[in-house]
Formats: sequence, C-alpha cells, structure tokens
Amino acid sequence: MHDAPSTKELIEAVKRFIDETASKQLTGHAAFHARVASNVLGTVMRELEQRPGAESAEAASLATLLGADAGADTDSLNRDLCARIRSGAMTLSTPGLLEHLKTTTIAQLSIDQPNYSGLARAVTPRR
Repeated sequence: MHDAPSTKELIEAVKRFIDETASKQLTGHAAFHARVASNVLGTVMRELEQRPGAESAEAASLATLLGADAGADTDSLNRDLCARIRSGAMTLSTPGLLEHLKTTTIAQLSIDQPNYSGLARAVTPRR
C-alpha cells in the first residue's frame, strides 16, 4: 500500500509553511497575497471536511421540503425551490422553508467565512 500524505495533510503543510515561515519574511503586497493564499487553503480544507456532509444534509432537506425523491439531483431541487419561491408557491410561512434556508446558509458560511461575526450569533441558541 502506498502511504502518501493525504490531500488534507498536503494542504495543511503548505498552509503551515505560509503562515509560520513565508509570511514572516514578506511585506507589502507579497505579505497580503500570502495571507490570501493561506485563507484560500483554509477554505479548501473546510471544503474537504465539511462539504460532503453539508451537501448530503441539503439534498435530504430539499427532498423533504419539496416532496421529491430522496435521490433527486440537488441542483435540480434547488432550481425547483427557487422557481417555487419566485412564483409565490412557497413563502417564509411554508413549513420548513425558513429552517432549510437558515441551515444551508449556516453550513455555507461555516465553510466560506467561519469567522463571520453573524455566524456565531446564528449558531448560538437564543435564551
């Protein structure tokens, strides 16, 4: 068996090099671009870790919300959802719609912008 580093391990190694070595030696535009590259690698790592589960949960939620087959294509389901919202067939008073929209938005933000200040408020239960 070939025991190579995983994709995640390779990305982590490059990100660590940028963060701990290269960035400290850079200034100006080069330092800025190093921070951008590090952020991109962080997003890629979160994509690898979180995206499969988020997409599976989204597909299941959409199928339930739309009364569709559980194996239906997520892109098609999203197009159907958008069409129903545009036509007024579904509104925020439609059972499950607001929860679906919140859940999928939180999942996307958790991948793209995990430090977004509104995300922490959205995932913290209100008392």
